Order: sequence, then structure tokens, then C-alpha cells
Amino acid sequence: MTLTQLRYLVAIADAGLNITLAAERVHATQPGLSKLLKQLEDELGFQLFHRKGRSLDSITHAGTHVLERARSILAEATNIRSIAANLRNESRGTLRIATTHTQARFALPPAVASLSRQYPEVSVHLQPAADAEVMNLLEGGHVDLAIVSATGTTPPGHGIALPAYRWQRVVLVPNEHPLAALGRPPTLDELAAHPLISYESSLKPTSSLTHAFHAANLQPHIALTASDADLIKTYVRTGLGVGILAEMACQQADEPELRRLPADHLFAPCTTWIVLRKESVLREFTLEFIATFAPHLERRAVSRLLGGNGQAPTTWPAVPHWRERLSA
Repeated sequence: MTLTQLRYLVAIADAGLNITLAAERVHATQPGLSKLLKQLEDELGFQLFHRKGRSLDSITHAGTHVLERARSILAEATNIRSIAANLRNESRGTLRIATTHTQARFALPPAVASLSRQYPEVSVHLQPAADAEVMNLLEGGHVDLAIVSATGTTPPGHGIALPAYRWQRVVLVPNEHPLAALGRPPTLDELAAHPLISYESSLKPTSSLTHAFHAANLQPHIALTASDADLIKTYVRTGLGVGILAEMACQQADEPELRRLPADHLFAPCTTWIVLRKESVLREFTLEFIATFAPHLERRAVSRLLGGNGQAPTTWPAVPHWRERLSA
């Protein structure tokens, strides 16, 4: 049994049992991957997958147990490599971040640029995705950390969540829109009278945006959703509807043809979280990135948290607001 065989096993599971896709992801040939999988099954003495013809159909009961252990072994192998690199004071490597489009486009550039200046030999790979997919990428071991937002509570999953900053939603309309002529922030009733354009997550029953309308016995008409904030703004400009976006994505100076209206009084505040895998060993440049992106998260405290029982505090002091970050 080798680490390569275990890595291929995990790749097959994460590719939805598509061997061709798994081979592409691990930079192997399909015959080579299939051969090592067969060798692993022969060594173990049982099948890891149910098959239909030449295709894999499902994971066997035994395969589920092996897969769980394989993920743990591969994670520990990564930790050993990180420990060795830190002890050698290596300043090169790769930082893989799964995040949403809004964070990648509007919040991360200064921290990534700072890291690049301090560690020019470190390459950063951003993987923008929907919230649920972001957490799957982290828990599957495909990235080093995740950056996601949630309202009220920590993100779902088994990782360690560190609060980076708080933020609010804003309403965005063309300058000639009736809501822009009110001279005051709109009410929920006034918003519900117009078609709305927002993020894909707005369609979920757990969405705080949906919850705010339902709590007021209002049924919003969501005309369009997208994961890309720039795309949402494009359709607001066409007059398709009223945009409801994260405030990070709407800087008034950059949108002279659009009017930004406050919505702090309408929707619950959100928190952007940095999520790490429990018991993971971080490279020094990853700790530096976290300290730059969220300066209130002290490096030693983060390291102690990862090396301990993984239980983060239920509350964090002095979590800054996005507006405080801008002024700083």
C-alpha cells in the first residue's frame, strides 16, 4: 500500500467515481490509475467499489471505512511535509484558498498582494465557488483554507472557523430609480414591491435575506440570481431589478451610474470566516496570510488552536467591520 494508491482512491471518490476525471486531477493516465486501484483491492482482499461493467457504480461498505482512513493518512502526510518545510525555513510553496467570488474579487486582493511581496516564491491558487462547494473543497483536502460568509453562526462543517470581519448588505439601484428618489433608506415593503437581483444563496430557505422578508410576512420576487457580484450590477444597470449585494462589492465611487442605499436596518449582519481543517499544520506563509487578512487574529493563538483540541471560542473580541478595514 502506498500514498499514491491512497491519493488515487480519494481522487476517484471526490470525482464522483469518474475515473477519467480523477486521472486528470491527479495528473495520471486512466489505465495507470485503474491498475493501482486494482492492486490496492488485491492487497486488501476486497473490493472498494461496486462496478457496473467497466464503470464504478458506488463505494462499498468496506470502501467507505478505507476511504475515511485514507483521507486521515493523506492529511497527516501533508502535515509532516509542512512541519519539515517550516523547520527548514522554506519560503516557497503553494497556498490554496477556496472562497466565494465576492471575497476573491473584493476582499482578498490586498492580503494576496502583501503575501506575494513577503513571499515572492509562494504561488496562490484561488478557487471561487458557491458556499457549500467551498466547504467541500476544504474538507476534501483540496485547499489549505476556506473563506466564506455566514449570518449569526459559524459556517457548517467540521473545520475551525476564525472570524475575519463583519459586513452588511446594501441596496443598489440606477440613479433614476424610484427608490433613489426617496431621500432615505428603503423599507422592506418598498423593496418587496420591486423585482430583486441578488446572490444564488438568496434562494435557500436558510438565507437571512429570505428570512427577513418572511418575518415581515412579505414574499419577495427574486428576478435573477448570480454568484458574480459584477454580473448582478450589470443587470441592475439594465433596469431588470433592485440589487441586494454585500457592501464590499459596492463602492460608490466606482459606480457613478448607480445609487447605493444602506440596508443595515433591514437585514442581519454577516461575518466572513477563515475556516481551517482541524489538526492541520500550517506553513509559515499561511499564518502570515491569515494575520494580514485578519490582523486581530494573533498568529500564536491560531497556532495554539490548531495544535490543541480544535475548539474555537464561541465569541471573538474586536472582530472589525468592513468599514473599519476600509478606513484603516
